[in-house]
Amino acid sequence: MLSNEWIVPDFYPIGYLPNGVRLTGYGGEAADLPTEVLQGHLDGIADGTIALGPVHVYALDKIRTAHDDLEQGKKMGKLLVRTAS
Repeated sequence: MLSNEWIVPDFYPIGYLPNGVRLTGYGGEAADLPTEVLQGHLDGIADGTIALGPVHVYALDKIRTAHDDLEQGKKMGKLLVRTAS
């Protein structure tokens, strides 16, 4: 999507992804997701029955460390850079 084209010729993303990395996407609209399904997920997150996976948060001054951890595969899960405290 960063290419400003919906379909990129000769691009096979699976060939570029390292083991253990997942590629997902959602192309629907908010109205396509039933309210009870969304609410079930939100309730599961709130009560701890649905885990969001490992999340690693970096302060903005540690953005180089975040990039290094991402590029070197040092951390699994979501990597977030917090711009404000």
